[in-house]
Amino acid sequence: MRVGLLTEGGYPYAAGEGGEWCDQLVRGLDQHDFEVYALSRGARQERGGWYGLPKQVRRVRTAPLWGDPPEGDTGRAYGAYGRRERQRFEEHFGELAAALVATDAGGAGGAGGTRGAGGAADASGASGTPNGSTTADAAGTGGAEGAAPSAEGQAYRFAEGLHGLADLAREAGGLGAALRSEQALRTLEAACRAPGAHPAAYGIRVADLLAVSAFLERVLRPLSLDWYGAAGDHDRGLAAVDLCHATSAGPAALPGLLAKRFFGTPLLVTEYEVRLRAHYLSGAADSAGLSLAVRTLISSFHRLLSAEVYGRADLITPGDARVRRWQERCGAARERLRTVHPGVDERPYDAVGQGAEDPRGPAGASLDDGRTLLWLGDPEPHLWDAFAAVRAAEPGAALRVVGAPAPGAGPPDGVTYEETVRPETYAAGSVVLAGAADAFPLPLVEAMFCGRATVAPDACAVREAVGGTGLVVPPGDPAALAAACLDLLRDPGRRARLGAAARERALELFTVERHVTAFRGIYLELISRAPVRQDGSDPSVPFGRAAGAHPPLHWSPRAASPTWAGRP
Repeated sequence: MRVGLLTEGGYPYAAGEGGEWCDQLVRGLDQHDFEVYALSRGARQERGGWYGLPKQVRRVRTAPLWGDPPEGDTGRAYGAYGRRERQRFEEHFGELAAALVATDAGGAGGAGGTRGAGGAADASGASGTPNGSTTADAAGTGGAEGAAPSAEGQAYRFAEGLHGLADLAREAGGLGAALRSEQALRTLEAACRAPGAHPAAYGIRVADLLAVSAFLERVLRPLSLDWYGAAGDHDRGLAAVDLCHATSAGPAALPGLLAKRFFGTPLLVTEYEVRLRAHYLSGAADSAGLSLAVRTLISSFHRLLSAEVYGRADLITPGDARVRRWQERCGAARERLRTVHPGVDERPYDAVGQGAEDPRGPAGASLDDGRTLLWLGDPEPHLWDAFAAVRAAEPGAALRVVGAPAPGAGPPDGVTYEETVRPETYAAGSVVLAGAADAFPLPLVEAMFCGRATVAPDACAVREAVGGTGLVVPPGDPAALAAACLDLLRDPGRRARLGAAARERALELFTVERHVTAFRGIYLELISRAPVRQDGSDPSVPFGRAAGAHPPLHWSPRAASPTWAGRP
């Protein structure tokens, strides 16, 4: 099959996020053809080059989500819009703006993420999922004028506005110029001052309107791209793919939403980090200098876009339980969620893992001396108190830290630093420790491949990763961390049993082969459930159209022969 891989700030760019698992997926599924549709986030990323692409990547198309509007993207210039196009733009953009400024939409920690990720998660659960059968009540304001509209109604209005703008961009072009026009500013200002608007948006200023307009023009650029060719076009773009696979529920999924709308193409969304959560966590840095009104509208857009993507996607694959909980609270249906853990290449760790039970140690690595602790990542303050307690009980204990030392301070007694982690680094540690991670703990998985017992804080997806093969302690508790370390250092048998069990668990759940196999089955499942596309097959591909897609022939009844033919 032909897969359209939709990315934002990642693959095929080498300097980006999520590129490694995308590269593993493309190389592992070499029986499929891939077309990469990538949105870049900056000039520096574009200058950083690409991954080495395998032969199954048939084409790569890119577009920037930064800088000024691209030249030649105006189509019919906005100034040439006729009255009908101007009315359509005002109607659809008005729907989208009304959804952004509504109290329910902006209340989800919307003020630039000032309520934090937790507040966003609590409020996002109220998001509705629009669908084609929504009643007129949901499409309206949800009550009398001035009343707070329902979350379902606002999600419906957002979807109607978004897809209406996409149709306008496809038919008439010029959407980028229209979004920066005076008409767009007036429409947005009217929505902010309408009854029921969010209090933070009511006091919006002209400079704020310009900032929001520029943001919407950049983030909605995928609606204006020439990636959506029709069946008869020479460059068919996403019309020729059998499946769209988006790497987030943010702007990367917009081309997938349009392909599903225009051509009925199935949409798969994979997230190892929730795009909405990342926006809230980075809000303080990204929103520096922006007013409360601008932060409110930007956050509302991200939340409503996530809900729209989760509602339209055929299947969503979170990377762990934490991501899954966020997606559920943001409107994803539980029956369309399927967890697929990230894969780690186990081959570099085979020598260490297979030799973990050898008393001589693996070839080329230091012996497990029963007294060395290995800390992954930058040291946390409670680590020093915990190691002091371990050192007091076991004077021969040593600590190796993989990370950078604090500037201007020498390491305490028994502590050494390493800049990078290698398989031999894990082999030199009797017990591997990890700090609180904000994502899936891949370094812990690497230690598990090496057959090492682990101690980690009960945070993020640590329990999901280690299961019962490692010790989990309360985050930031030096006494609990020291006690767990001493238990394992003093009990070589338990340490060996946990290490062996950890390696078996990692080989069962977290290999690249299992990761690729899971997506191979998901691809086939989605294609098997997709309706036959009568006009979407590529005539250049042999057997590109199923035999069952051709309608059966119906013979016309034979007319009676005329009497002069000598037959009755």
